Amino acid sequence: MNTQRYRWLKLAERWGQWTENALLFVLLTGLILLACSQIFLRNIFSMGFLWTDGVIRLAVLWLGLVGGIAASRDRKQIAIDVITRVLPVKVKRITDIIAHVFTAGITGLLAWYSLRFVQDSYVFGETLLSGWPAWIFQLILPIGFAAICFRYILRTLREFIGSDL
Repeated sequence: MNTQRYRWLKLAERWGQWTENALLFVLLTGLILLACSQIFLRNIFSMGFLWTDGVIRLAVLWLGLVGGIAASRDRKQIAIDVITRVLPVKVKRITDIIAHVFTAGITGLLAWYSLRFVQDSYVFGETLLSGWPAWIFQLILPIGFAAICFRYILRTLREFIGSDL
């Protein structure tokens, strides 16, 4: 098997992993700093910023989805694999391909419908955080599910090409 031919798969995975790690770092650091500063301001000075609670809720949403992407990367998602542990290698490979295609299909549908949700939010002019367009903050939904879908499409291709990549 010519692994030079499929270098783009490794490059795509490395780029995605770097992006995910950077987003997780920025979101988690920002969330911790914002929450701690809000607690500090409320307890010490009896004040706080009105927008902080909304930003924290949105950061938790974003962190959850980016964390889900990272969990799928590291194969740390919730899985029931009692039967697959005892299957022969060839049968396990087939079940892995079926599971990857199924997961890609479901997350692809979730990406599609969440994109429709974001489009509706844009059309209706919904706002968050004192007038910001809600669709900007909701973009993580279709992007996150599309990223997971993409990852499982890559895994399916890997199973067809071979695991030595």
